[in-house]
Amino acid sequence: METQNTTTMQALMATEANAPFTITEVERPAAAEGQVLVRIIASGVSVLDNKIRTGKGGHAKQPLPAILGMDFAGIVEAVGAGVTRFKAGDEVYGLAGGIGGLQGTYAQYAAFDADLLAVKPSSLSMRQSASMPLNFITAWEGLVDRANVHEGQKVLVHGGAGGVGHLAVQIARAFGADVYATGSAAQQQYIESIGATFIDYRATTVEEYVNKYTNGEGFDIVYDTLGGATLDASFVAARYYTGHVVSCLGWGEHKLAPLSFRGATYSGVFTLMPMIAGKGRKHHGEIMEEATKLADAGKLVPLVDERSFTLASANDAHDILENGKANGKLVIDVAE
Repeated sequence: METQNTTTMQALMATEANAPFTITEVERPAAAEGQVLVRIIASGVSVLDNKIRTGKGGHAKQPLPAILGMDFAGIVEAVGAGVTRFKAGDEVYGLAGGIGGLQGTYAQYAAFDADLLAVKPSSLSMRQSASMPLNFITAWEGLVDRANVHEGQKVLVHGGAGGVGHLAVQIARAFGADVYATGSAAQQQYIESIGATFIDYRATTVEEYVNKYTNGEGFDIVYDTLGGATLDASFVAARYYTGHVVSCLGWGEHKLAPLSFRGATYSGVFTLMPMIAGKGRKHHGEIMEEATKLADAGKLVPLVDERSFTLASANDAHDILENGKANGKLVIDVAE
């Protein structure tokens, strides 16, 4: 779907809330100071992309019309002044656009802040790499930056087969933790395949699995990826005195008494903040460098939906996502 005109490109435009995407010819960006111009090969499709498209993602600060898409993998075309970490031809990936007024990744090209990027894993495909950044950064910030996960700990991940959850399980395992993960019965085989002890959240109570796996003491780290009642359950699953609960969806109103009575602590993760506020972006690039190391060491494999989509069929991907029918991360093959 390459355009012949080197000054323009094709992109998906979300024109207004709930309207389908339309392929539009727009001006091709150039790399300004501190930026990298990337030819996008693949773009991840996230739940937040769909919320913005349907007018429900106000916290992302991305008014419509806009080019959406947050995650990508691609090839560096040019670098702006002051950029020394990358050169033309490098294969890179990152969480780099689609919110905070930034151009998204549902386009043939984009100029990204170089601080947000890293060289992609050589062991993963473009599709696999494009599926990871948002979810990996969210998992890493919770487990490593907030909770200081380390060897010998017992870690509970709620939603162990989910986008953030399956990467959180693998990160915790890579750090030497003993990992447990909740899910449905249909997800048991996958959760066990990535090294976690499976907990059927429908068939057992919090008290039962805390008693069974921790002798009633609680888990050292509990990562809630679901919010709501699951976050409340996390408060009573944390270890007495030293337990730490992390949530990437702690946006509701919750009673902290159960957590306080255990002497445990809590942290919230808001992955979008550096992109929206323009502060701390370098750390996102550093986190993606860690993802590359783990993947190339054979310790990290993302779960990607096998179905293929292009810019022309991206609306189908969003329909699947909205209906909860994705099996892993959906990815758009931007370069056909």
